[in-house]
Amino acid sequence: MAAASALSVVPRHVLGGPGFVAPSDQINIAQIGAGTQALRQLNGGTMRRSDVRITSVTDPNRDTQDYVDWGRFGTRRSIRRLLEDDSWGEGDTGTRGGRDYAKRVIDAYYAKTGGSDGVRTYEDYREMLAAEDDADAVVVIVPDHLHAHISIAAMKAGKAVIMHKPVGLSPHEVRRVLETEQETGMVTHLLAYSAPETHGRLKSWLETGAIGEIREVHNWTNRPVWPQAWAEYPRDEAAIPDGFNWDLWQGPVRRQAYHPLLTHTLYRGWYNYGAGCLGDMGNYSLWQPHRFLKLGAPDMVEAYTSKSVILNDELVCRTRHFSPVAFPSASQIAFRHPATADRSEVRVYWYSGSMKPQTPEEVLADGAQLPGEGMLFVGAEGKILCGFRGENPRLLPESRMASMEDEEVPDMDQDDEWIEAVRAKTPSRGSFAEAASLAETTALGIAAVRNPATRLLWDSENMKFANADVPARRTYQEGWEL
Repeated sequence: MAAASALSVVPRHVLGGPGFVAPSDQINIAQIGAGTQALRQLNGGTMRRSDVRITSVTDPNRDTQDYVDWGRFGTRRSIRRLLEDDSWGEGDTGTRGGRDYAKRVIDAYYAKTGGSDGVRTYEDYREMLAAEDDADAVVVIVPDHLHAHISIAAMKAGKAVIMHKPVGLSPHEVRRVLETEQETGMVTHLLAYSAPETHGRLKSWLETGAIGEIREVHNWTNRPVWPQAWAEYPRDEAAIPDGFNWDLWQGPVRRQAYHPLLTHTLYRGWYNYGAGCLGDMGNYSLWQPHRFLKLGAPDMVEAYTSKSVILNDELVCRTRHFSPVAFPSASQIAFRHPATADRSEVRVYWYSGSMKPQTPEEVLADGAQLPGEGMLFVGAEGKILCGFRGENPRLLPESRMASMEDEEVPDMDQDDEWIEAVRAKTPSRGSFAEAASLAETTALGIAAVRNPATRLLWDSENMKFANADVPARRTYQEGWEL
């Protein structure tokens, strides 16, 4: 999530003085999404800033306590810290979210820090876009299957769009979002962005050829940390929670029966609703090689995934399958980025489910192992081992580090980038256009995982797979076509 702002919070009625922001310089934000991720974004940075005002919240869920999070009351604890109220949510029985709940939190915070006219709420983002004339930007933190539709509608409504990853779930969705960004000229920003200055050492080593020409990049994660690999959709019936518009939550996805396993954090594991590990975290980590190596879109993608074994009714283990509905427990995806005038061909390898590349001899020689998550650049003359997102790079073998004197730049406040872009109406360095090749790459990786053990050749110009009848677009519910 975006880092917490370093700016102090000053009540609006205080005129002048350090931290004061004139109303004319304040940005009005319409928040779309009111789940745990959205609440963390609000509590951790956005809402604390004196130069930002949240004016509305939109979510198809009104207020429930059935959200899935990494800790039962983790979100509540962060809200208590924000409001300096240890009794907040004392009677809650689970993780809470929804538009009315988010309104309560925001109104309570603004009441403490300078007053507010009250946050407006909407069930449908389309209604909000038509009504919220004073919104300068929308912050979109919703399940993945809605990203393209909401961002396109918001840009067409004249709003800047600040959105969590991914840009879209298919190459076609990514392309439509990018086309709309260009057509409207609206400011956009992907919250997976990280400032290049934060990775100054890695950037310098790659540009100066510290390990020679780059041939391979390996990036691995211990995710998923949510369930995946379901064999089929839930068969048992479940009642739709009161105040939850299930049809609206599904949006462009063809209608199916409600089940809590499909919603909230768990949506990430389903093909219809999520982007899996790659779409969730690859947009953070792979941004660095895409940016510094100017990778562009790949012309080949190939995935190998874990299989599932089903015990049939006769208690015989005889069916091994790739799930038609859910991402696998683990996968390896290979991308081939063709040579350009400035560099040779680069192969990028993504690993999920605690899969890793082979441990380099240089690491073993130092008596170490590869970490649970990381990134490895392999060059003609050496290797660079980094953290998962390219942070804290080290030359291999470790002895080569003695000759390096440059230091990493401390991490920057990520909200500063998009807030200043919205205020000045200038492109963000984290814009959708800046992330275009990465967005297309992750969408291709999703297609490969859904068609494992098949080498797919990608024609980016014509937006189709040249050697396989694999669709580059999704099938939508009637009325939601892009």
